[in-house]
Amino acid sequence: MNEIQMLAAMVRESEKIVFFGGAGVSTESGIPDFRGVDGLYHQKYDYPPETILSHSFFMQYPEKFYQFYRDKMISYHAEPNAAHLKLAEMEASGKLIAVVTQNIDGLHQRAGSKKVLELHGSTERNYCMACGKKFDIDRIRATDGVPHCDACGGIIRPDVVLYEEGLDNRTVNGSIEAIADADMLIVGGTSLTVYPAAGLIDYFSGEYLVLINGTATGADSSASLIIREKIGKVLAQI
Repeated sequence: MNEIQMLAAMVRESEKIVFFGGAGVSTESGIPDFRGVDGLYHQKYDYPPETILSHSFFMQYPEKFYQFYRDKMISYHAEPNAAHLKLAEMEASGKLIAVVTQNIDGLHQRAGSKKVLELHGSTERNYCMACGKKFDIDRIRATDGVPHCDACGGIIRPDVVLYEEGLDNRTVNGSIEAIADADMLIVGGTSLTVYPAAGLIDYFSGEYLVLINGTATGADSSASLIIREKIGKVLAQI
């Protein structure tokens, strides 16, 4: 029995599957991985990406933040790939109970997934820091410089977790509950190096832990199955 057949058998035997994904899930949609060879950490800017995407930088230099944000963080033409579509199909069939993602691109929802826990927020949602009015991503795309609220004039910011900011407690707790309740956890497209998000898989005590990633992870020794392939290519075959 090969790896794909083993994965398919585990999926058949499981009733409460949770998928935990990282940047590698969206690279097949053309969105670069932060830490990959072509990722943001290997590109040249006036400031390191983690500085530009920090709370303090946003507050001090919102125009420079938005210049980088529009250029590198908004996915203008990305579409859901085979991984997103298969996960939505698994949820519709009753097998998958939740997607926990570190990504901020909204592609899981666009593929049809309903229960998506976005640990780092989403570029699709934005809000006025002064009055709380909500704006979609088109409001950010349609403006130059710093976007301002049409109701009160306040600065609009993306509903994403910046460096120096904590994760949303409700999202974290929901992720912990889903992972703790799962009988199968599929971890894909993440090296499990970004904390506290990566630590959430420690709450899993189910039957099958499957890791699908191009490189080794810190959880390899605990895995029931390890597949060194692109996540979309793997999930498309089950």
